[in-house]
Amino acid sequence: MNCFKLIFWVIVVFFGSLPISALAAKVSLDVFCASLIGEWQGSAANPNGVSKRVTSSIMCSADGRNMYISVSQSARFANSETWWFRQRGSDIQLVYSDGVNADIYQSLTLYQQADAFTFLGEGEIKQRPALIRLSFSATSVGAKTQWLWQQSAHFLDDDSDNYQVVRGVSLIPR
Repeated sequence: MNCFKLIFWVIVVFFGSLPISALAAKVSLDVFCASLIGEWQGSAANPNGVSKRVTSSIMCSADGRNMYISVSQSARFANSETWWFRQRGSDIQLVYSDGVNADIYQSLTLYQQADAFTFLGEGEIKQRPALIRLSFSATSVGAKTQWLWQQSAHFLDDDSDNYQVVRGVSLIPR
């Protein structure tokens, strides 16, 4: 194998093993927020559950430092769920409420890679320590952009090296 091929494969292996934060740029909430403003429809499902029709409303503050996502009732519980993202310095604070359980507070960092945005943070899911990933991937269908919102966790008390999908929500313009 010549020197150039060897260098090429070393680079491919190196970059293929890096976490998303190493390949993406850290961005502030205002960069992402304007992309999602509006009324959406689609479905939501966890890996073991039945897919449910949902509607989502997404609003941003005038300065882009606050993003509010409301997912219709019966998506998970009888009540609607809310996701409030706030830019606080270089971090983003999330307050999640489902109207049933205690509110969840989370500190996250937002990264952009091409047309995808990912929030990363450390916290707990069902009393298990976890790395949390909320990823939003854009796809164009005709002139309209749709999004897939994947909620994933890497449980720190597990031997697995992978994130497990907790739930996916499709966001299709209404």
